[in-house]
Amino acid sequence: MNISEHITFFEQEMKRRNYSIQTIENYSSCLKKFFSKSKKDHPKNINESDIREFLGKFDEPNTQRGYHSAIKKFYLICLGQKNKFKYIPYCKKSKKLPIVLSVEEIQAMFNVCINLKHKVILGLLYSCGLRVSELINLKWENIDRSRMIINIIQAKGKKDRQVGLNNSIIILLEKYYRKYKSIEYVLNGQNDLQYSERSVGQVIKQLAASAGIKKKVYTHLIRHCTFTHLVEMGTDINLIQRLAGHSNVKTTSIYCHISHNLISKINSPINNISL
Repeated sequence: MNISEHITFFEQEMKRRNYSIQTIENYSSCLKKFFSKSKKDHPKNINESDIREFLGKFDEPNTQRGYHSAIKKFYLICLGQKNKFKYIPYCKKSKKLPIVLSVEEIQAMFNVCINLKHKVILGLLYSCGLRVSELINLKWENIDRSRMIINIIQAKGKKDRQVGLNNSIIILLEKYYRKYKSIEYVLNGQNDLQYSERSVGQVIKQLAASAGIKKKVYTHLIRHCTFTHLVEMGTDINLIQRLAGHSNVKTTSIYCHISHNLISKINSPINNISL
């Protein structure tokens, strides 16, 4: 098999093993870039030194870790070389914290939003802490008004979860449906049945710019804002973990670190000193 055939086999095998479509696409993209940079004619001829050199070109640790995982999984699945990375450890994770928006800045984005579909996008992202893939895959049948919940089906890690449904979001969705009458998916594009992640990203950036926000704003940041603001409102961290769909509460605890309200209320030891 040539490299292209190996990648096709890898994608098919990942699908058979029930990996998410997003993971398969991400891994496949990493592999295509990796092999495009290699001068070797077959994956078996690529050695540890070649892999180290490729990974070392990424300044962002988390990006390097993503490529590392994809290449390692490829050699395990396609060539059975589980020791290929025995002497290539993962680089340490980046410890950078996201700079979240304040409640006032989120409100400013809603204030400048005059497009009903865009308001639904921002409303669902912020009220439920959805990932962009969860938003564009949300179907009308997933919304349970009788129980006031939204069922998130087969999200990251192939896990289902539930998030709360707010009255104001119900009213917004009713108004939106009367105007757009979208079929199956809540968000539908102009030519396609589904909205795209790129389109959602553009909506969020445009709203932030219109609201005069100077911070770097992107779709996933709205999710960070949701859970940070919940922490600041006193919501139990274990409940936030369930809403976020995190496997480990340690992942959720990042929102305690980026909450300016919690940090600003810490009693400094200088208070015990007479200056």
